Amino acid sequence: MSTALPYWIAPSILSADFSRLGEEIHNVLAAGADVIHFDVMDNHYVPNLTIGPLVLESLRNAGISCTMDVHLMVKPVDRLIGDFIEAGADIISVHPEATEHLHRTLTLIREGGAKAGLVFNPATPLTVLPEVLELVDLVLIMSVNPGFGGQAFIASSLTKLTAARALIDAGGRDIRLEIDGGIKAGNIASAAAAGADTFVAGSAIFGSGDYQQTIAAMRAALAAA
Repeated sequence: MSTALPYWIAPSILSADFSRLGEEIHNVLAAGADVIHFDVMDNHYVPNLTIGPLVLESLRNAGISCTMDVHLMVKPVDRLIGDFIEAGADIISVHPEATEHLHRTLTLIREGGAKAGLVFNPATPLTVLPEVLELVDLVLIMSVNPGFGGQAFIASSLTKLTAARALIDAGGRDIRLEIDGGIKAGNIASAAAAGADTFVAGSAIFGSGDYQQTIAAMRAALAAA
């Protein structure tokens, strides 16, 4: 299934070496990545604890100017939105379960100057998407249960991707459709065929011996899709 937007490959820093995070980001960008996916976990909404806005701010202060795609796996979520916008987030994605008032939360992101994303877990239906589609700049379909890197791809996410693509296309706006979880060169074409245009990959890239070769293999698979 073709999309109107160019493909983006978004390495997830969840799988990076945090002792040299800035260097890792520079390396994957030099290897051909388009954006950086910034995973924020709170050990409440998901069973893991990662990083906050100060890390993002420090990366910006170090001169990293690429698009930062921030995925907030936190609950409640509204309190942190302003902090991440101030720290330099370009896109902020939230889960519908993480807020009592989704319309307000998405509006808060956009009024702060960032693009708003909406995330659907493997067992979360797309039913709220049509209600807020006009406020969404990105839809993220999780192909693993959020919380940890290195999980196996859940194949049923392809069906959800196709359904989300149909809703996006019917809305008539350029909204990115992202997939996150278990993405690698061997299955990225299937995700593209289902409608995705943005591909988050953590361990497949950072766990490889050659970032450039891995990203090139992903792009070759996309070109052949």
